[in-house]
Amino acid sequence: MKTRITELLGVQYPIVEGGMQWVGRAELAAAVSNAGAFGMVTARTLQTPEDLLKEVHRTRELTDKPFGINLTLSLMAHDVSYDGWLDAIVESGVKVVETAGNKPHLVIDRLKAHGIKIIHKCTSVRHACSAERAGVDVISIDAFEAAGHPGEDDVPAMILIPAARRAIRIPILASGGIADGRSMAAALTLGADGVNMGTRFMMTRESAIHENVKRTLVAASELDTTLIKRTLKRTARFYANAVSEEIVELERRPGGATYEDLKHLLSGNRGNAALAAGEIDSGLICASQVIGLIDDVPGCAEVVSRMVAECRASLEVALSTYRGE
Repeated sequence: MKTRITELLGVQYPIVEGGMQWVGRAELAAAVSNAGAFGMVTARTLQTPEDLLKEVHRTRELTDKPFGINLTLSLMAHDVSYDGWLDAIVESGVKVVETAGNKPHLVIDRLKAHGIKIIHKCTSVRHACSAERAGVDVISIDAFEAAGHPGEDDVPAMILIPAARRAIRIPILASGGIADGRSMAAALTLGADGVNMGTRFMMTRESAIHENVKRTLVAASELDTTLIKRTLKRTARFYANAVSEEIVELERRPGGATYEDLKHLLSGNRGNAALAAGEIDSGLICASQVIGLIDDVPGCAEVVSRMVAECRASLEVALSTYRGE
Protein backbone atom coordinates (compact mmCIF):
# COMPACT_ATOMS: atom_id res chain seq x y z
CA MET A 1 0.00 0.00 0.00
CA LYS A 2 2.30 2.73 -1.28
CA THR A 3 1.68 6.42 -0.70
CA ARG A 4 3.94 9.39 -0.13
CA ILE A 5 3.68 8.65 3.60
CA THR A 6 4.94 5.06 3.32
CA GLU A 7 7.88 6.19 1.21
CA LEU A 8 8.78 9.12 3.47
CA LEU A 9 8.53 7.10 6.70
CA GLY A 10 9.87 3.82 5.33
CA VAL A 11 6.87 1.74 6.42
CA GLN A 12 4.57 -0.82 4.83
CA TYR A 13 1.26 0.90 5.54
CA PRO A 14 0.30 4.61 5.72
CA ILE A 15 -0.86 4.40 9.32
CA VAL A 16 0.75 6.49 12.07
CA GLU A 17 0.29 6.24 15.83
CA GLY A 18 -0.51 9.71 17.10
CA GLY A 19 1.48 11.14 19.95
CA MET A 20 -0.49 10.56 23.17
CA GLN A 21 0.58 11.91 26.52
CA TRP A 22 1.03 9.13 29.09
CA VAL A 23 0.20 6.49 26.45
CA GLY A 24 2.94 6.71 23.80
CA ARG A 25 5.48 4.42 25.47
CA ALA A 26 8.00 1.96 24.07
CA GLU A 27 5.78 -1.14 24.12
CA LEU A 28 2.98 0.50 22.15
CA ALA A 29 5.24 2.31 19.67
CA ALA A 30 7.19 -0.87 18.96
CA ALA A 31 4.03 -2.95 18.51
CA VAL A 32 2.64 -0.44 16.01
CA SER A 33 5.89 -0.41 14.05
CA ASN A 34 6.21 -4.19 14.12
CA ALA A 35 2.74 -4.35 12.56
CA GLY A 36 3.98 -2.43 9.51
CA ALA A 37 2.69 0.98 10.60
CA PHE A 38 4.62 3.84 12.25
CA GLY A 39 4.89 3.97 16.04
CA MET A 40 5.45 7.11 18.08
CA VAL A 41 7.14 7.65 21.45
CA THR A 42 5.72 10.70 23.23
CA ALA A 43 8.60 12.76 24.62
CA ARG A 44 6.83 14.83 27.22
CA THR A 45 5.14 11.83 28.77
CA LEU A 46 8.59 11.40 30.29
CA GLN A 47 10.10 13.50 33.06
CA THR A 48 13.40 14.49 31.44
CA PRO A 49 15.23 14.38 28.09
CA GLU A 50 17.45 11.68 29.60
CA ASP A 51 14.35 9.58 30.22
CA LEU A 52 13.43 10.04 26.56
CA LEU A 53 16.77 8.56 25.49
CA LYS A 54 16.12 5.55 27.71
CA GLU A 55 12.63 5.13 26.22
CA VAL A 56 14.02 5.26 22.68
CA HIS A 57 16.57 2.61 23.66
CA ARG A 58 13.78 0.43 25.08
CA THR A 59 11.80 0.86 21.86
CA ARG A 60 14.79 -0.24 19.78
CA GLU A 61 15.09 -3.35 21.93
CA LEU A 62 11.51 -4.22 20.90
CA THR A 63 11.59 -3.35 17.19
CA ASP A 64 14.02 -2.88 14.34
CA LYS A 65 11.40 -0.95 12.35
CA PRO A 66 11.18 2.86 11.99
CA PHE A 67 9.40 4.91 14.66
CA GLY A 68 9.21 8.56 15.60
CA ILE A 69 9.09 10.93 18.56
CA ASN A 70 6.23 13.28 19.40
CA LEU A 71 7.30 16.63 20.86
CA THR A 72 4.40 18.80 22.00
CA LEU A 73 5.18 22.51 22.13
CA SER A 74 3.47 24.46 24.89
CA LEU A 75 0.13 26.05 24.00
CA MET A 76 0.35 28.63 26.77
CA ALA A 77 3.90 29.35 27.92
CA HIS A 78 6.01 31.44 25.57
CA ASP A 79 9.32 31.26 27.42
CA VAL A 80 9.78 27.48 27.40
CA SER A 81 13.15 26.16 26.19
CA TYR A 82 13.13 22.95 24.17
CA ASP A 83 16.92 22.72 23.91
CA GLY A 84 17.24 19.71 26.18
CA TRP A 85 14.53 17.78 24.35
CA LEU A 86 16.03 18.67 20.97
CA ASP A 87 19.48 17.57 22.13
CA ALA A 88 18.03 14.23 23.20
CA ILE A 89 16.14 13.76 19.92
CA VAL A 90 19.25 14.46 17.86
CA GLU A 91 21.34 12.15 20.06
CA SER A 92 18.71 9.39 19.77
CA GLY A 93 19.17 9.12 16.01
CA VAL A 94 15.40 9.02 15.42
CA LYS A 95 14.69 10.61 12.04
CA VAL A 96 11.02 11.61 12.29
CA VAL A 97 9.50 14.01 14.82
CA GLU A 98 5.84 14.86 15.22
CA THR A 99 5.35 18.37 16.59
CA ALA A 100 2.14 19.79 17.97
CA GLY A 101 1.12 23.02 19.65
CA ASN A 102 2.39 26.52 19.05
CA LYS A 103 5.04 27.84 16.67
CA PRO A 104 6.83 24.86 15.11
CA HIS A 105 9.37 27.27 13.60
CA LEU A 106 10.99 27.37 17.05
CA VAL A 107 12.36 23.87 16.47
CA ILE A 108 12.24 23.33 12.69
CA ASP A 109 15.70 24.63 11.80
CA ARG A 110 17.39 22.62 14.54
CA LEU A 111 15.70 19.37 13.51
CA LYS A 112 16.19 19.95 9.79
CA ALA A 113 19.90 20.56 10.30
CA HIS A 114 20.16 16.93 11.43
CA GLY A 115 18.13 15.46 8.57
CA ILE A 116 15.02 14.92 10.70
CA LYS A 117 11.62 14.88 8.97
CA ILE A 118 8.83 16.83 10.69
CA ILE A 119 5.15 15.96 10.92
CA HIS A 120 3.21 18.93 12.31
CA LYS A 121 -0.31 18.72 13.73
CA CYS A 122 -2.71 21.42 12.55
CA THR A 123 -6.40 21.98 13.20
CA SER A 124 -7.09 24.41 10.37
CA VAL A 125 -6.13 25.00 6.76
CA ARG A 126 -4.58 28.37 7.57
CA HIS A 127 -2.26 26.79 10.14
CA ALA A 128 -1.41 24.00 7.70
CA CYS A 129 -0.41 26.55 5.07
CA SER A 130 1.74 28.39 7.62
CA ALA A 131 3.47 25.16 8.67
CA GLU A 132 4.13 24.21 5.06
CA ARG A 133 5.75 27.60 4.48
CA ALA A 134 7.84 27.09 7.61
CA GLY A 135 9.29 23.91 6.12
CA VAL A 136 7.58 20.93 7.74
CA ASP A 137 7.44 17.73 5.68
CA VAL A 138 3.96 16.41 6.55
CA ILE A 139 0.77 17.94 7.88
CA SER A 140 -1.36 15.92 10.32
CA ILE A 141 -4.72 17.63 9.86
CA ASP A 142 -6.73 17.15 13.06
CA ALA A 143 -10.48 17.39 12.57
CA PHE A 144 -13.22 18.26 15.06
CA GLU A 145 -13.76 14.58 15.95
CA ALA A 146 -10.25 14.25 17.35
CA ALA A 147 -9.23 13.71 20.96
CA GLY A 148 -7.07 16.32 22.62
CA HIS A 149 -7.03 19.75 21.00
CA PRO A 150 -9.25 19.92 17.87
CA GLY A 151 -8.90 23.70 17.51
CA GLU A 152 -11.57 26.37 17.62
CA ASP A 153 -13.14 26.12 14.16
CA ASP A 154 -15.23 22.94 14.66
CA VAL A 155 -14.62 21.66 11.12
CA PRO A 156 -15.19 17.89 10.67
CA ALA A 157 -12.97 15.57 8.65
CA MET A 158 -15.27 15.40 5.61
CA ILE A 159 -14.61 19.11 5.02
CA LEU A 160 -11.18 19.65 6.56
CA ILE A 161 -9.27 16.91 4.72
CA PRO A 162 -10.20 17.96 1.15
CA ALA A 163 -9.89 21.64 2.08
CA ALA A 164 -6.34 21.01 3.30
CA ARG A 165 -5.53 18.90 0.23
CA ARG A 166 -6.64 21.73 -2.03
CA ALA A 167 -4.46 24.26 -0.20
CA ILE A 168 -1.14 22.46 0.40
CA ARG A 169 1.26 20.34 -1.66
CA ILE A 170 3.07 18.30 1.00
CA PRO A 171 1.71 14.94 2.27
CA ILE A 172 -1.28 14.93 4.62
CA LEU A 173 -2.20 12.58 7.45
CA ALA A 174 -5.90 12.55 8.30
CA SER A 175 -6.47 12.58 12.06
CA GLY A 176 -9.67 12.47 14.10
CA GLY A 177 -12.42 9.92 13.61
CA ILE A 178 -10.15 7.23 12.18
CA ALA A 179 -10.69 3.77 13.68
CA ASP A 180 -11.03 1.18 10.92
CA GLY A 181 -10.46 0.43 7.26
CA ARG A 182 -13.60 2.20 6.12
CA SER A 183 -12.53 5.49 7.69
CA MET A 184 -9.05 4.97 6.29
CA ALA A 185 -10.48 4.45 2.79
CA ALA A 186 -12.59 7.58 3.18
CA ALA A 187 -9.56 9.63 4.26
CA LEU A 188 -7.51 8.45 1.28
CA THR A 189 -10.41 9.20 -1.07
CA LEU A 190 -10.70 12.71 0.38
CA GLY A 191 -7.05 13.39 -0.45
CA ALA A 192 -5.02 12.23 2.54
CA ASP A 193 -1.78 10.29 2.01
CA GLY A 194 -2.27 8.32 5.22
CA VAL A 195 -4.00 8.32 8.59
CA ASN A 196 -3.04 9.18 12.14
CA MET A 197 -4.73 7.29 15.00
CA GLY A 198 -4.58 7.81 18.73
CA THR A 199 -7.69 6.46 20.44
CA ARG A 200 -7.77 3.22 18.43
CA PHE A 201 -4.16 2.41 19.37
CA MET A 202 -4.80 3.46 22.97
CA MET A 203 -7.42 0.71 23.12
CA THR A 204 -5.09 -2.19 22.29
CA ARG A 205 -3.47 -4.89 24.39
CA GLU A 206 -0.04 -3.21 24.16
CA SER A 207 -1.32 0.10 25.50
CA ALA A 208 -0.22 0.52 29.12
CA ILE A 209 -3.40 2.17 30.40
CA HIS A 210 -5.52 0.28 32.94
CA GLU A 211 -7.91 -2.38 31.63
CA ASN A 212 -10.81 -0.67 33.38
CA VAL A 213 -10.26 2.42 31.23
CA LYS A 214 -10.18 0.31 28.09
CA ARG A 215 -13.41 -1.50 29.05
CA THR A 216 -15.13 1.79 29.86
CA LEU A 217 -14.23 3.34 26.52
CA VAL A 218 -15.23 0.19 24.59
CA ALA A 219 -18.67 0.40 26.21
CA ALA A 220 -19.00 4.12 25.39
CA SER A 221 -20.76 5.70 22.42
CA GLU A 222 -19.88 8.59 20.12
CA LEU A 223 -21.92 10.80 22.48
CA ASP A 224 -19.69 10.12 25.49
CA THR A 225 -17.04 12.79 24.98
CA THR A 226 -17.16 16.42 25.94
CA LEU A 227 -15.38 19.64 25.01
CA ILE A 228 -13.65 21.54 27.78
CA LYS A 229 -11.79 24.88 27.95
CA ARG A 230 -13.99 26.34 25.22
CA THR A 231 -14.26 29.64 27.07
CA LEU A 232 -10.46 29.79 27.32
CA LYS A 233 -10.09 29.28 23.55
CA ARG A 234 -8.07 26.12 24.27
CA THR A 235 -10.77 23.62 23.35
CA ALA A 236 -9.97 20.01 24.18
CA ARG A 237 -11.97 16.78 23.83
CA PHE A 238 -12.06 14.24 26.66
CA TYR A 239 -14.18 11.35 27.83
CA ALA A 240 -17.28 12.62 29.63
CA ASN A 241 -16.54 11.74 33.26
CA ALA A 242 -16.98 13.54 36.57
CA VAL A 243 -13.86 15.69 36.08
CA SER A 244 -14.60 16.89 32.53
CA GLU A 245 -18.23 17.59 33.46
CA GLU A 246 -17.13 19.62 36.50
CA ILE A 247 -14.90 21.71 34.25
CA VAL A 248 -17.79 22.39 31.87
CA GLU A 249 -20.04 23.39 34.78
CA LEU A 250 -17.43 25.82 36.09
CA GLU A 251 -17.08 27.36 32.63
CA ARG A 252 -20.85 27.85 32.48
CA ARG A 253 -20.93 29.96 35.64
CA PRO A 254 -21.74 33.65 35.27
CA GLY A 255 -18.39 35.21 34.46
CA GLY A 256 -16.94 31.89 33.37
CA ALA A 257 -13.78 30.33 34.77
CA THR A 258 -10.10 31.20 34.57
CA TYR A 259 -7.27 28.77 34.01
CA GLU A 260 -6.41 29.07 37.69
CA ASP A 261 -9.97 28.07 38.58
CA LEU A 262 -9.59 24.88 36.53
CA LYS A 263 -5.93 24.10 37.12
CA HIS A 264 -6.49 21.41 39.76
CA LEU A 265 -8.90 19.58 37.46
CA LEU A 266 -6.71 19.92 34.36
CA SER A 267 -3.65 18.43 36.07
CA GLY A 268 -1.79 16.09 33.74
CA ASN A 269 -0.42 14.09 36.66
CA ARG A 270 -3.96 13.58 37.90
CA GLY A 271 -5.00 12.28 34.48
CA ASN A 272 -1.97 9.98 34.35
CA ALA A 273 -2.87 8.54 37.74
CA ALA A 274 -6.43 7.88 36.56
CA LEU A 275 -5.18 6.02 33.48
CA ALA A 276 -2.77 3.95 35.55
CA ALA A 277 -5.19 3.07 38.34
CA GLY A 278 -8.32 2.68 36.23
CA GLU A 279 -10.22 5.21 38.33
CA ILE A 280 -12.49 6.62 35.66
CA ASP A 281 -13.74 9.69 37.51
CA SER A 282 -10.52 10.79 39.19
CA GLY A 283 -8.83 12.56 36.26
CA LEU A 284 -9.18 13.61 32.62
CA ILE A 285 -9.15 10.78 30.06
CA CYS A 286 -8.44 11.82 26.49
CA ALA A 287 -10.71 10.17 23.89
CA SER A 288 -12.02 10.87 20.40
CA GLN A 289 -15.64 10.59 19.30
CA VAL A 290 -14.38 7.48 17.50
CA ILE A 291 -14.90 5.52 20.74
CA GLY A 292 -18.40 4.95 19.38
CA LEU A 293 -16.91 2.80 16.61
CA ILE A 294 -14.56 0.73 18.78
CA ASP A 295 -15.91 -2.43 20.40
CA ASP A 296 -12.83 -4.54 21.18
CA VAL A 297 -9.26 -4.43 22.51
CA PRO A 298 -7.10 -6.38 20.05
CA GLY A 299 -3.35 -6.34 19.58
CA CYS A 300 -1.78 -3.69 17.34
CA ALA A 301 -0.95 -6.27 14.67
CA GLU A 302 -4.61 -7.21 14.38
CA VAL A 303 -5.71 -3.56 14.28
CA VAL A 304 -3.35 -2.80 11.40
CA SER A 305 -3.98 -5.97 9.35
CA ARG A 306 -7.74 -5.60 9.79
CA MET A 307 -7.62 -1.93 8.80
CA VAL A 308 -5.64 -2.61 5.65
CA ALA A 309 -7.97 -5.43 4.57
CA GLU A 310 -11.08 -3.34 5.27
CA CYS A 311 -9.59 -0.35 3.49
CA ARG A 312 -8.83 -2.33 0.35
CA ALA A 313 -12.28 -3.94 0.39
CA SER A 314 -13.98 -0.56 0.90
CA LEU A 315 -12.09 0.99 -2.00
CA GLU A 316 -13.01 -1.97 -4.23
CA VAL A 317 -16.69 -1.63 -3.30
CA ALA A 318 -16.61 2.10 -3.98
CA LEU A 319 -14.96 1.53 -7.36
CA SER A 320 -17.44 -1.20 -8.29
CA THR A 321 -20.35 1.03 -7.32
CA TYR A 322 -18.93 3.87 -9.39
CA ARG A 323 -18.64 1.54 -12.36
CA GLY A 324 -22.18 0.30 -11.84
CA GLU A 325 -21.06 -3.28 -11.29
